[in-house]
Parts: sequence; C-alpha cells; structure tokens
Amino acid sequence: MHVLIAGGGIGGLAAAAALLQRGVDVDVYEQASELKEVGAGIQISPNGNKVLDALGVFQRLKELSCDPVRKEFRLWNTGRPWPMLSLGKTVVEKYGYPYLTVYRPDMHGALADRVRALKPSAIHLDSGVAGLTQDAQGVELELRNGQRIRGDALIGADGVRSVVRNTLWGPTDPQFSGMVAWRGLIPMEALPERMRAPVGSTWIGPGGHVVSYPLHRSKIMNLVATIEGKTWTQPTGSAPGTTEECLQDFDGWHEDVRTMIRLAPSLLKWALARRDPIPQWTLGRATLLGDAAHATLPFLAQGAVHSIEDGMVLARCLEAV
Repeated sequence: MHVLIAGGGIGGLAAAAALLQRGVDVDVYEQASELKEVGAGIQISPNGNKVLDALGVFQRLKELSCDPVRKEFRLWNTGRPWPMLSLGKTVVEKYGYPYLTVYRPDMHGALADRVRALKPSAIHLDSGVAGLTQDAQGVELELRNGQRIRGDALIGADGVRSVVRNTLWGPTDPQFSGMVAWRGLIPMEALPERMRAPVGSTWIGPGGHVVSYPLHRSKIMNLVATIEGKTWTQPTGSAPGTTEECLQDFDGWHEDVRTMIRLAPSLLKWALARRDPIPQWTLGRATLLGDAAHATLPFLAQGAVHSIEDGMVLARCLEAV
C-alpha cells in the first residue's frame, strides 16, 4: 500500500510515522521550502504522550520539554490563584504518562527525524497541494508545480485552510471567531524569579484570558493572551503585533501579565478561526485529519493531541484492512 499525505505538520508527520512503522509506504508533501514549525508552545496530555511513545519519540521529547507540577487559575486583576489540576507524579500514577508543555519546533523536529529514520526520502518540500482526483483503483494528488503523484490513499493533513477538504466537500473558508490570540516567547532569565515557577497559569478576566507555561527545559516562558471583540483584516491567519497594542488590550490586568507582555521580544497576533462541521471526513480513497477535519479553538489544549491520535488511529485502520 502507498499512502500520500498532504501536509507535513504535526498530524501529518505522526500519521506518516505510524504508517511506516506498520510497513505501509508513505510520501509526505509539504508546501514550505523548509521543514519548520511556526508557533510557540503546545500542551501534550498523557493520551498524546502515549501515542508519541508508540511512535518512538516520547523519550526525546520529554528530555526537551517541561513537566509542570500543576495548573492553576489566576484572577485577572488581583492575581489570586485557584488550583485547577495537579500534574507531575499524580498524572503519571493515574494515566501512565506525564502532562508535558512542549516547544512546537521540538515536537516537529522529533517527528520529522522519526519519519526520515524510517524512510529518508519520505518528506517532499516545496510541494504545495493544488487538488486531487480519484477512481476505484487509486487517488492522484496534483501539486502546485504541476506534478502529479498517484497512490492508493490520501490523507489531507493540510490544516484549517485545507485544499484536500475543499476539493472533497466544496470551497469554504474558515470564519474569524472574533478572538485574537497574542503569542510570545519570553527568555526565562528575563523574568523576575517569582514568575519562573514550573506551573501552568490561566488568568481569567473580562473578555479575555492569558495562559503561560514553561517550555524547552524551562528556558522559555510561553505566553498566549486571547482577547475577544477584535476585528481582523489581514490576508493571513497571523500578523506581527506591537507591545503597545497588546498592553492596551490588557489594560488594567495584573502587573505580572503586563510584565510578560513587556518582556516578550516579539509578539504575533493570531486570528482564531472556526469551521462548520462536515458530514464525514472520508470520501472514497481520501480522508482528513487534524485541523483539516475538525478545527478547534485552543481552549482545551487538545488540538495537537487530536491530530496525533488521528494519525495513529488512521494507521491502525489501514493496517487492519
């Protein structure tokens, strides 16, 4: 069996690794000219780490990541804390795997290296997808450069603006949710000592919330500050932002929040998008995973884990038949 995967993000690479482990031939087609991940931090709960262990990347990722002792709520103006979740040993004892906070490039690199270890030529860069056709015998992927590749099945792992999804189910664009997420990475040594604790914090306030947690062996603090009621006119899903605008969005918030905003070397604004559900993800020999199938707002910290689980489940299904 030869499976084509459109998209070399976390979900596409997880699917590729799971399939290659099962003896299924895979080729991954990625539009970018180099394999790198845009973004900052993600949270990988025990269900995701169980899959990563099965894929052979968990130990490496654990060494590069952080294992926070707890997650907590904070009140936006006073900073008063409430316990949310006990993590660390408590989670391992209950579920068998830890709850990790992970630097996206570390995750992406670990999965890419695993895929290349299984098949050195599997990942094809500068290979943006333009469309597809299929018949009873196979599926043909059309690339933007005019190349056509034939395989037995196709997995669309090409994100919230999925070409594969639009080809299968008709063109639809993601809709702006009215919420913008400010994202920044702060060098841990730049923060006051009291703000370097190995804790995930969610500050709750009027019309917004702010999430922070350590990354990359506690060398970085990840900041995601989401505000409601914004407009979005940019042609893409992200744009550079200014410290001044972010501080204005979080005017009156606790000084710890404003300190993190000031200390972030750069800030990106991300338009949080939603898509209407579709009746099914599979049509003929083509299917979807991750954001292409079920884009979700990032408030339960399961988007990346969903795509990793998708990749494993699809590999098991194809192996079974």
